[in-house]
Amino acid sequence: MSDNRFKIVFDGALLPGVESTTAKLNLAELFKSDVGAIEKLFTGRPVALKRDLSRSDAETYLTALKNAGIDARIEAEQPVAFSLAEAHETDSGSASYSRPAASPYAPPRAAVGDNGAEFSTLKVFTIHGRIGRLRYLAWTLVLTLAMLVAGGIISTVSFAVATASPTLGAIIGVLLGLALCVAIVWVSVQIGVQRLHDLGWSGWLWLLHLVPLVNSVFPILLLVLPGNAGANQYGAPPPRNSTAVKVLAALWLAFIPLMFGLLLTLGMNGYLNQLEANMDSSYESSSITSDDATDQSVTVDEEERAQSADDTAEPVDSPEQ
Repeated sequence: MSDNRFKIVFDGALLPGVESTTAKLNLAELFKSDVGAIEKLFTGRPVALKRDLSRSDAETYLTALKNAGIDARIEAEQPVAFSLAEAHETDSGSASYSRPAASPYAPPRAAVGDNGAEFSTLKVFTIHGRIGRLRYLAWTLVLTLAMLVAGGIISTVSFAVATASPTLGAIIGVLLGLALCVAIVWVSVQIGVQRLHDLGWSGWLWLLHLVPLVNSVFPILLLVLPGNAGANQYGAPPPRNSTAVKVLAALWLAFIPLMFGLLLTLGMNGYLNQLEANMDSSYESSSITSDDATDQSVTVDEEERAQSADDTAEPVDSPEQ
C-alpha cells in the first residue's frame, strides 16, 4: 500500500497584481527555460506542472510557484486500477510510450527543461536591460572621467583658436560644450533608466531628477536600494559584478568624500579670506575717520588762533585822524 500522491495543476491564472510578462519571466527562471516554451503553458487549459509528489513536496513546489506569481493548486493523483488484460495490452503497445502525451494534464518536459539565459546582456547605449548598484557607480565614474577629459580638450581647442580670433574661439567653445552636455545627459539617462529597470520601476521615473527637493533624495535611492533578485518585466537580472566593476565603484565611493572635503576646504578658505578682507576694510575705514578727525581738529585750532590774533591786534589810526 502506497501513500497518497499529488500533482501541481496550473490553468493560466495569476495572483492579483502580477503582470503576465512578469509571471512568465519568473516561471521561465524557475524552470530554467526560455519564455517561448513557457508561453505554451498559458493556453487556459489545466496543465500538470509536476506529478507524483508527496504532500510536503507538493507544498514546496506550490510555495515556489506562488512566489513567482503563479496561482496554481494541489490536486490528488487519481488511483489507477490494473488488470491482467490491461497489462498484456500495455506490453504489446509499449512502443507508444515514446510518443508525447496528448493529455492536457501532461507535465512540461523537454520544452520546459531547456536552459534559458540566466543573465541579461549588458549594453551601455540603450534604455533596455538592467544594471545593479555597483555597475551603476562604475559606469557613472567612467562617464564622469570621459566628461572631464572631453571638457579639457574643448577648453584647449577653444583657447588655441581664441589666440587668433577671440570671436571664433568663443563660438567653437560654446558649440562643442553644448554638444558635450547633450551627450553626457543622453548617456546618463540611459544608465539611469537601466538602474530603474533593475528595481522593477519604470524608466519614466528618471524625470524625478528634475523635480526640486526630490532630486536631492532620488539619486541616493538609486545607490542604496537593491535590485530584483530574479527576472522581472524588464528582463533577466544583470551579470555578476566583475573585479573591474568593484574597483571602479570603490574608487567612486572614495572620490565622493574626497570631493566633499575639497569643497569644504575651499569654502572655509573663501570664508576666512572674506572675513580677513572685511576686517582690513574696517581697519582702514577707522584709520581714515581718525585722520579726518585730526585734520578737522587742527583746522579748528588754527581758526581759533587766527580769530584770537585778530581780537588782540591794536587798531590802526586812519589818515584822517
